[in-house]
Amino acid sequence: MCETCGCGDPEIVPIEVQERILSDNDAQAAHNRSHFHGLGVLAINLMGSPGAGKTAVLEATSRAAAGCLKLGAVSGDLATERDADRLNAAGIVSSTITTGSACHLDARLVHHALHHFPSNDRDIFFIENVGNLVCPAIYDLGQAANVVTLSVTEGEDKPLKYPVMFQKADLVLLTKVDLIPHLDFDVAAVEDALARVMPEAEMLKVSAKTGEGIDAWLQWLTERRPAEVERPPEGHGHHHPEHSHEQPHEHH
Repeated sequence: MCETCGCGDPEIVPIEVQERILSDNDAQAAHNRSHFHGLGVLAINLMGSPGAGKTAVLEATSRAAAGCLKLGAVSGDLATERDADRLNAAGIVSSTITTGSACHLDARLVHHALHHFPSNDRDIFFIENVGNLVCPAIYDLGQAANVVTLSVTEGEDKPLKYPVMFQKADLVLLTKVDLIPHLDFDVAAVEDALARVMPEAEMLKVSAKTGEGIDAWLQWLTERRPAEVERPPEGHGHHHPEHSHEQPHEHH
């Protein structure tokens, strides 16, 4: 549980304090969203359990998008830079947001990472959230869409057990589907569970290992890309006329 916000537990952090935290976060998220919009970048908040395959899906996405799209990412991790190292090796310009004891990313952390990100010339920017099916769903980061990875090894009932995460999702990636022949897993059951909790249930079956479904996932992303905009010259970080430290926005 996050030491900062109590993750919704009023016995740890009073409700009025939680409301202020979320209000401040939403204001920063709006700033991030304006930033992404100004750069013409599609920002995706990628969430899921530890081991659900978030990093592996991004590696497969990079292979499929090679030569067509420029990808960037930040990876939330409590203690290591292993995910960002994997993504950089796969061709995705990446950096790590080390959260310590915090079990989710917030808009302030993403904002700070953007100001230190090594490239502004990206088409799609993935925010790989901390592995968790609870807290990340609560925090707006300025993304254009929420995507949740759900591994077949987790079972079909996760949407019912963690409804808020899936209610907030625009898309669910059912990962590791190459393992289905070896498991007692019912795809229809997970589709039914999603239909019960998602306002507009949408799921793609993917395998980072075999590449199944990755083209459909890439098409889903491409269809949501914003119109092309003129980007600032490479080497100027993520600054643009609407996003400079001279602007009077709050830093925590």
